[in-house]
Parts: sequence; structure tokens; C-alpha cells
Amino acid sequence: MTKLAQWMWGLALLGSTWAALTMGPTLGLELPLTCREVLWPLPAYLLVTVGCFALGTVGYRVATFHDCEDAALELQTQIQEARADLARRGLRF
Repeated sequence: MTKLAQWMWGLALLGSTWAALTMGPTLGLELPLTCREVLWPLPAYLLVTVGCFALGTVGYRVATFHDCEDAALELQTQIQEARADLARRGLRF
């Protein structure tokens, strides 16, 4: 099962549970008023929470990104060689 299918199954399960609980009176399930008041905006809360988690994860990964010094030196050498080759062919920078 792909990761997308896993996420879709999870969202379908959460969505159907939420729908069943919010439509409780029509299904014969009676919840207290305080539970229903919390239940209605729950998808928005979950969306904001997932967004904050994603933003925090990206921020953490950027902050702890490992530099590849050998690759950077190799790339700078290749750039210098390319500039020298282009200068030899008559291109000016």
C-alpha cells in the first residue's frame, strides 16, 4: 500500500467518524452540547495542527541541514574551469 493510500484511508476513517458524531441526533446518538460545540470546528483545528507540524518539520530540517563541503569545493572548481574555458573562447564576464 502506498503512502498516499494510507493517508487517504486515515482521512476517510477520521472523516467518517467525525461525520457520524456530528450527525449524531439523526443516527440516534445523543452527545452533550459541549461535545457538539467542540466537534464542529475539529477539522479546522486538525488542519491548523497539521500545518504547524509541517512548518515546524521543514524549519527543523532546514536548520539541521548538513553541508557537503567536498561537493561545494568540487562545484567551485568546475565553475572556475567553465569560466576559464569560456574566457578562452572569447566570452567576457
